Amino acid sequence: MSFIDYYKILEIPKTASNKEIKKAYRKLARKYHPDVNPNDSSAKQKFQQVNEANEVLSDTEKRKKYDKYGKDWEHGEAYEKAQKQQQQYSGGGQPFSEGGGSYSEGDFSDFFESMFGSSRQSSGYRTQQKYRGQDFNASLQLNLTDVYKTHKQTLTVNNKKIRLTIPAGVENNQTIKIKGHGSKGVNGGPNGDLYITFNILNNTKFKRGGKNLYTNVDIDLYTAMLGGDKTIETLSGKVKLKIKPETKNNAKVKLKGKGFPVYKKEGEFGDLYITYHVKNPTNLTDKEKKLFNELSKLR
Repeated sequence: MSFIDYYKILEIPKTASNKEIKKAYRKLARKYHPDVNPNDSSAKQKFQQVNEANEVLSDTEKRKKYDKYGKDWEHGEAYEKAQKQQQQYSGGGQPFSEGGGSYSEGDFSDFFESMFGSSRQSSGYRTQQKYRGQDFNASLQLNLTDVYKTHKQTLTVNNKKIRLTIPAGVENNQTIKIKGHGSKGVNGGPNGDLYITFNILNNTKFKRGGKNLYTNVDIDLYTAMLGGDKTIETLSGKVKLKIKPETKNNAKVKLKGKGFPVYKKEGEFGDLYITYHVKNPTNLTDKEKKLFNELSKLR
């Protein structure tokens, strides 16, 4: 079996760091992936070579064995064991010693050939090895009211329709994984996954903070002073507020359970926080001015 130069396949030097190996692999895997090169057998073979090279060089122990034993790296431990046995049988001699000057690539090749036979593929590549498919990434834009309740959506990814359930409470920029809906695996390997990132647009007057909602409610001066009722809209329907007498401007109240649903916790909701904004009357009539003057004298 001819020598396989994994470093040459990944187009990196032998001194490459793990980070450089990873970067080179990603670049070449995208370039030669079967989805990018349909019906191109040479690209498919190149993709398999790149995957095999990465599998070996990205693993510290495998890389050490590869650097030491070359094409026979997978059986390095067997060679070392046989070497020790040979040393014992020869009275402590070192017929295969790396530092004794008698080491050669032929020693390894002859040993492995006699021990494992010559049935290994002459091409040097495990063309039937299974490889996981490539992951897909997609984005989905929804309104805030869309994710207030759990609902179903049908997406088209790479000309394939995928029906999925979107749980209530999904956050903006949250990414979820749909297992097995990425690219098909190679040689029967597992499919990749689909990652969906949500872009949530706020189409309401409420500000969202996790599971809680925040809003402002305007009340007139007279209601703020004397108290009263005010009906407001929430995402779950109308609610009547009981405003206490002498409510100050920017006073806050909490409506428990009227916030946003908690992600993947059915029936659990956050709270709605309301800030009252007291609006002073304008365009007063002469009579109103007179009454305010009288009131000021009483204070």
